[in-house]
Amino acid sequence: MNNDFGLYDYQLDSLSRMHNGCILCGGVGSGKSRTALAYYFKYESKLKNLYIITTAHKRDTKEWHEEFDFFMQFQEIKNDSYNLKIDSWNNIKKYVDVKDSYFIFDEQRVVGYGAWTKSFLKITEVNRWILLSATPGDTWLDYAPVFIANHFYKNITDFRRQHVIYRYNPNGAYYTVDRYVSTGKLIRYRGDILVTMDYKRPAETHDIDVTVNFDEDLYLKISKLRWDPWKDEPIQNVSSYCYDLRRAVNESDSRQLAVLEILENHDRAIIFYNYDYELDILKNLPYGMDVSTAELNGHKHDPIPTTDKWVYFVNYMAGAEGWNCITTDTIIFYSLNYSYRIMTQAKGRIDRVNTPFENLYYYHIKSRSSIDQAISRALKKKKNFNERGFSKRYVQTDSAVQF
Repeated sequence: MNNDFGLYDYQLDSLSRMHNGCILCGGVGSGKSRTALAYYFKYESKLKNLYIITTAHKRDTKEWHEEFDFFMQFQEIKNDSYNLKIDSWNNIKKYVDVKDSYFIFDEQRVVGYGAWTKSFLKITEVNRWILLSATPGDTWLDYAPVFIANHFYKNITDFRRQHVIYRYNPNGAYYTVDRYVSTGKLIRYRGDILVTMDYKRPAETHDIDVTVNFDEDLYLKISKLRWDPWKDEPIQNVSSYCYDLRRAVNESDSRQLAVLEILENHDRAIIFYNYDYELDILKNLPYGMDVSTAELNGHKHDPIPTTDKWVYFVNYMAGAEGWNCITTDTIIFYSLNYSYRIMTQAKGRIDRVNTPFENLYYYHIKSRSSIDQAISRALKKKKNFNERGFSKRYVQTDSAVQF
């Protein structure tokens, strides 16, 4: 088969370097799905059973079905019969007995050594496969499952024995990674499996920090007394402590005003948020009679509005991936998410290879509170925010409750 399937040059370049067991690494919006299917139809189509393991949202929105249907237009393959099965990572265990088939694993979900990874290793042992990811790994242990699947190591014990030096933490009575050794070998193995897409973004992106005020008295009261002002009771754990600090920050009038001021310069915008109370705030802002609103969250899956002016409220956990929008150039992050991967995926909703815009705008609303600044620092380092680490750093010696 000598068909380029209408791929862009950078996608064709990646296609020429792909192989069984590789990780196709490309930014959100770079077209990894189409490139992966092109590889399958060009080199692996003798395996008629195609399984795609993806996120539940991508499965339900049939994004992969649309990509698959795109390839059915080509003369070389449209008369062939393929058995396509698309399912979520939650159900990966259902396919551990499948053999002699082809698997595309979409979005990196095999970090660590839990149930998903064990199922992944069983599947890759008797099938051909590739993995797609915008963020393949932050540490060498993140790569371990894929290294094992490529038979570089016998198992996770073998990997740890060769490369991981642990340090005992007496305070928490657990072991943490102190350092990695023989990293030259790891770098070589990563180079063998990582196929990076040389994706030149069609639009220039602009990340704009918007600094807002917050209720410092309420924030200090929560921080110092460990008291929940909404439940009128002591804060019981670290998660609740950080939640309350964020609520004191996120409910400020200054943050709400910032949203309206941004929308004075943008007719259409996606607004990402974390918590239900934020959605309640956003839904009740005075956008104007001519502005349509819609939601994407665990309760509603409204379509993106098609009016001249609109605001689309999107919860991070429900809508950070699996859908695209090329009818706006603006995303407002009402509050930041703890996860660097989620934030990257969220930005990618409008940063698509077919966007008609030359400039894309990302507004990061944040205060000078310690928690907003700590989250921001972690994300800039491409790390996830750690609640427990934050609470220990900012613990008050005269607190009513110690965690």
